[in-house]
Amino acid sequence: MTALAASPTTRPRRAVLRLHRPALIVWGAFLLLAVGDLVWVQLFRVPDTRAAHLVEMTCKPFPDCVPDTYFVLTDVNNIMNFTGDVLSYVSIAVAAWAGAALIGRELENGTARLAWTQSVTPARWLTAKLTAAALPLAAGTTLPALAFAWVWTSDQDVLVGNWSYDRVLVPAGPLSVALVLFALAVGTLAGVALGRALPALVVAAAVTYAARYFFGQKWDNIWPTRRFWPVQLTATGLLLALAALALAAAFALLARRTNIKEPAV
Repeated sequence: MTALAASPTTRPRRAVLRLHRPALIVWGAFLLLAVGDLVWVQLFRVPDTRAAHLVEMTCKPFPDCVPDTYFVLTDVNNIMNFTGDVLSYVSIAVAAWAGAALIGRELENGTARLAWTQSVTPARWLTAKLTAAALPLAAGTTLPALAFAWVWTSDQDVLVGNWSYDRVLVPAGPLSVALVLFALAVGTLAGVALGRALPALVVAAAVTYAARYFFGQKWDNIWPTRRFWPVQLTATGLLLALAALALAAAFALLARRTNIKEPAV
């Protein structure tokens, strides 16, 4: 018995995965490094820091009895600050890639129109692009978010960062996933609207940077009564709503430019 043929949406999705395999490999390597870094912090750097703090509390005379073991590259707070910054800004790279490589380049060089002549409508083409990208991006962003939250919540005795700092607020919860999906949506809209890789890259990266700056600011200075989870969920909901609006605009614009009457599903 022969296997069932792949659906029209599945075929272009597989083509997207093959076309952007190098980007997926880079994304996977980045995630492994980020999660590995956080596991190393939790299992090795945090215990060493706790032991050093214990020595400081018990030795006499202080501080002469405390050995100078500080090193900027292995200090637990420096590592967490750097990791948090990288994870919170990765959405900008996602936006640039989505606008330039995922959408803009194929519209610019005519590859998209070639696909539309092979029984794939523009709406299905764009749907396949988005689903093939959204799944690994969402799943991949969730993994370091869980690892970062694990380290940050269990090691408050050695970490000095406050929950409202952008390097903690953004990567330690669902806000990081929402920001990456927003970046994908903005990159898609920029690619469809501009139809050229470089301008779409610049616009998508700039808009995502503005969103990252706004949603990552010090919320306890703005809403003093707020706490971590209310801010996380509020910001996540707003970003997902903006992402949905950007995707709706991208589908509508693509349909109008290609004279497609069917709904973008």
